[in-house]
Amino acid sequence: MTGRDGDVRWVRQVHGAVAHPAAAAAAVPPPDGDALVSADRSDRLAVVTADCAPIALGSPEGVFAAVHAGWRGLVAGVVDSAVDAMRRLGATSVTGALGPTIHAGCYEFSPGDLDRVAARLGGAVRGWTTDGRPALDLPAAVGAALERAGVAPVPGVDRCTACSGRDFSHRARGDTGRQAVLVWSAGG
Repeated sequence: MTGRDGDVRWVRQVHGAVAHPAAAAAAVPPPDGDALVSADRSDRLAVVTADCAPIALGSPEGVFAAVHAGWRGLVAGVVDSAVDAMRRLGATSVTGALGPTIHAGCYEFSPGDLDRVAARLGGAVRGWTTDGRPALDLPAAVGAALERAGVAPVPGVDRCTACSGRDFSHRARGDTGRQAVLVWSAGG
């Protein structure tokens, strides 16, 4: 599925902050990373998730990215890395949309790890589960990361993977399947 024009490109996701140019993903096996960036309209970029946040980024210049953002990647700066790579390819203004991800009501989180995320992205990432336990508000964390990187949010898919019944959720049901988010440029 990689290597030729129009093929889908992906990386071996590792919950980090590395953003690769799409051409690097033509390697077999693909490189480790959590974001792909391209300005080539023939590229199709994909990330897969089961509770982590898939983010589609784009610019008026036709530069685009697919980002896999778990809490560790957000703390490491995966959104910043992807946006920086886009700007190196000529993106001026960047917009971003969030796909289905786990929401606070279903995402119990250890206080120590929650402190790490809040130290990087602010207190708005703190939430509560439906039964009153500390939780990470992953959509809020992505929103804070997008704002920090200078990305204008656009409407995405506001759906909790754990309780929607339409998406895979490793945390809620131990699902081994993943949903894929595919990003490409229709213009540029």
